[in-house]
Amino acid sequence: MKKIIYSLLAVLLIVFGIAGYVGYQKRIQKIKNTVVLIQVDKSDRTMNLCNVYGDTLYSYKIRLGRQPKGHKQIEGDGKTPEGTYYINSQNPESIAHKSLRISYPNEEDIATADSLGKDPGGEIRIHGTLNRWSKKEAERIHKTRDWTGGCIAVTNKEMDEIYRLVKVGTKIVIIP
Repeated sequence: MKKIIYSLLAVLLIVFGIAGYVGYQKRIQKIKNTVVLIQVDKSDRTMNLCNVYGDTLYSYKIRLGRQPKGHKQIEGDGKTPEGTYYINSQNPESIAHKSLRISYPNEEDIATADSLGKDPGGEIRIHGTLNRWSKKEAERIHKTRDWTGGCIAVTNKEMDEIYRLVKVGTKIVIIP
């Protein structure tokens, strides 16, 4: 009788051990596939969505502000900010095909603009092409030049994917 009880206990331990391991593997896989960081390289015109381990999960070619060199300092300068920010809202109905708002300006950006007697601007976003453009016009403009007022632009199809993957609070690092 003791042998049967011990055998049953051993089987139960094995079953629960396997179930626990499978659950653990599923949690690890979810962590590996969750975007926690956006890396933007302005000079390379790339944006990578990365997991907690720093692995690139998705990569996109991007378009920037009309004057892409240098850090955004004031409203209307056509520059895309540089530095560390966060995604602070999502907008499914923006003037461009969906958007994720970047937390520009931060305190340092505001102080810089104040020292120049100017407004730092705002409403910097990752977004698709403008809704008012035809599909053909959007493809032509997006492929040929930097065209935003300081935002980061991708295609509408890419924006659908990014919008689904990136949550409010995600860190974004933009380098020159």
